[in-house]
Amino acid sequence: MKLSQLILALSVSISGAAFAADNHGHDLKPMHGGAVAEAKEVEYEFVASADKLQLYMRDHGKPVAVTGMTAKVTLLAGSEKQEVQLQVGDGKLEASGSFKVPAGTKAVVAVSKAGKSVASVRFTLK
Repeated sequence: MKLSQLILALSVSISGAAFAADNHGHDLKPMHGGAVAEAKEVEYEFVASADKLQLYMRDHGKPVAVTGMTAKVTLLAGSEKQEVQLQVGDGKLEASGSFKVPAGTKAVVAVSKAGKSVASVRFTLK
C-alpha cells in the first residue's frame, strides 16, 4: 500500500470514529426526570427512587417496544452493591422494592431481549 493511500485510510477511519462518538446532532434530555445515556443509537433513561427503578428507551425520539425485554441493574452506592431484575411494565422496564440510590450512585444496566444481549448502559445518578 502506498503511503498516500495509508494516510487517506487512516484519516477516514479517524473521522468515522469521531462521527460515531458524536451525539448525532441531538441533546440527551430526560423526559421522566432520570439519567440519560445512549448506546447503539438508542436513548436510555434510568429513573431511580427508594422504592422503584424504571428504564425508558427511545429510538430517534420514539418509544421502543419493550415486549420480551428484561434488564439486570447493578447499583453501586459507595461500598454497597445491589442487583435488580427489571421486567416489562407499561412502556418501560421496571422493578419495585427497596433500593439505595443516593446521589453519586452508579448503575450498570444490561438490557436483553429473548435472552440475547441488546446493550450495556452506565449511569451516574444525581
